[in-house]
Amino acid sequence: MAKKEKHCDRSGPDDEWLGDCWDPVAFDPEHRLVVSAAFGRRTEELTEVLVEDFHRRTQGRLMALMTSDEYPTYAQVIKEVYGVEVTPQRTGRPGRPASPYKEVPQGLLYATVHKRREGNRVAGVETRLVYGSAGALAAALADSSVSGRVNTSFVERHNGTDRNRNGRKARKTYRFSKDRWVHEAVGRLTLYSYNFCWAVRTLRERGPDGRWQQRTPAMAAGLADHVWTMEEWLTFPGVQRPRPAAEPG
Repeated sequence: MAKKEKHCDRSGPDDEWLGDCWDPVAFDPEHRLVVSAAFGRRTEELTEVLVEDFHRRTQGRLMALMTSDEYPTYAQVIKEVYGVEVTPQRTGRPGRPASPYKEVPQGLLYATVHKRREGNRVAGVETRLVYGSAGALAAALADSSVSGRVNTSFVERHNGTDRNRNGRKARKTYRFSKDRWVHEAVGRLTLYSYNFCWAVRTLRERGPDGRWQQRTPAMAAGLADHVWTMEEWLTFPGVQRPRPAAEPG
């Protein structure tokens, strides 16, 4: 952002929001839905923002399977956000008691994809189970409606779609972002309007008349019943207020 990472001085505050910007997303491959997004340099703090927002939006439910690339911070943050706090019992012995710690809850299933590169090409792909059992992973993949293996292909494909919709993210372009706040604003506009306004070809269904009916990710997830226009999406109130009860009369 504004200038290349190799030209940034990370020891000074002036370059804090300059250089590389990763913009990670939490993506639902079944409905092609962008659930959460974060904007900034790839740090532990940014990962916490993404995982905590996803946890809040899904009301803390455990997903059938969570996957990511090999960035090691994900495992640590997922354990911290989803973990159950355990307080060790007192032993009755002298000394300071053991501090509480986080334990991964039973049912949490998380796996990663590791790509081995030779030069600029992917020479091999390896999957690793981080949390959960091999049996639970096999069962989750067997029940999946989108893929029978651990992968990050769906979110990578969506990243390509987002680059097409957001000119600031096009590869090798002079249209890259110069301002962090404008970058985030445009990023949220393209990512979340995609959920409601972008009909995804692979989500279409045949209607009662036999014709194909287009669907957006929000329609597939049960959040909308039609393809929204940009005007409809932009003017929809962000906070829904309950209607006042009718007065007796």
